[in-house]
Amino acid sequence: MWQKILQIWRTKDLRKKILFVLGMLVVFRIAAHIPVPGVNVENLKEFFGSNQILGLMNLFSGGGMSNFSIIMMGVAPYITASIIFQLLTMIIPKLEDLSKAPGGREKINKYTRLATVPLAFLQGYGMLAILRQSPKPIIDDFSFWNVIAILITVTAGTIFLMWIGELITEKKIGNGISLLIFAGIITRVPEILQEVAINFSREQLIQILVFGVIALITIVGVVFITEGQRNIPVSYAKRVRGMKMYGGMNTHLPLRVNQAGVIPIIFAISIILFPPMVSQFLLRAETAWVKGLAEGIINIFNNQLFYGVLYFLLVFGFTYFYTAVVFHPYQIAENLQKQGAFIPGIRPGNHTADYLQHTISKITLTGALFLALIAVLPLLLQNTMGMSSMVIGGTSILIVVSVVIELIKQVESQMAMREYDV
Repeated sequence: MWQKILQIWRTKDLRKKILFVLGMLVVFRIAAHIPVPGVNVENLKEFFGSNQILGLMNLFSGGGMSNFSIIMMGVAPYITASIIFQLLTMIIPKLEDLSKAPGGREKINKYTRLATVPLAFLQGYGMLAILRQSPKPIIDDFSFWNVIAILITVTAGTIFLMWIGELITEKKIGNGISLLIFAGIITRVPEILQEVAINFSREQLIQILVFGVIALITIVGVVFITEGQRNIPVSYAKRVRGMKMYGGMNTHLPLRVNQAGVIPIIFAISIILFPPMVSQFLLRAETAWVKGLAEGIINIFNNQLFYGVLYFLLVFGFTYFYTAVVFHPYQIAENLQKQGAFIPGIRPGNHTADYLQHTISKITLTGALFLALIAVLPLLLQNTMGMSSMVIGGTSILIVVSVVIELIKQVESQMAMREYDV
């Protein structure tokens, strides 16, 4: 391992790229600690500590939201815009054709960037509306022009992060947006360790050891499921053209256990966050029954059992839904038939499609259960061990491990290309 690291460091071009990426991450962390003027940060952190929903939103901003920094929205608006256009590409035939055309993907990326601006503005306004519900004043001046100035600032912060993410992606050292989320999650670790050290007692030693074992098992499980795949054998029929014979080789069709990645968890979080966020707006309603309904919804979602069960079911369901959206067995079967390929023991055409559909349904069950368990893992640890300060969300672990795996693969790929050129 150390030889590989030294080899990477001795490669001048690769070393420059890595140092550039690290420099951009440092800029990101500096920006996360530059607060917007006119904000009482202490009251803000107290408000975030008392609200579970806001704590989830703070995750992807790397703590920037709890500091009310210029990048408090993080890359969440860009992720939302990406998901919207990804779904629209699957639904609207014109966008689907555009994505397959030369240069079409670049146009869709341009539309995604443009959609990020109004989404960041709206999300920023929604955050300001929620902060007005705080019992202690967070923003001194809620006048029209001050609100507009704050919204322009945080929207510009999101665009700035989007630009940094694209600069990192261009270096081909991991995905820029994923690395920014990764950096935001990692920065929470010292705070958690500090809190554990301050509150440490001998009675907690066994709990810490148990937690360490669970964390290790979780990481191994994330790697296993992320990299896990079932290889479907595929054979190519022999074809004779003139004096040459083509085909006759055997290969495989890889079916990933986790086809959906972390998308189901992101979708589930969006749905879970929506009702309580809307209810926060309605708490100031003058109508009694509207205010009572809003309070009831907030109380229901603050119930750990209800929250955990709903979260589990949503992640499980969205895993199957998104897999059905991205995996097309009939199209794959048609392409195999056109190429003169077949699965041994399975008839080409509809029989192959049915076989692929049945197979993906079975292995998706494992992926769906795993994602759902990972999502509710913090709640399980909180209720069983009572160590909320040490709990790093299962979603966070999944993102961190996935980003690290992708980063290692890209670095190794670049090293392999250089060895090949030599």
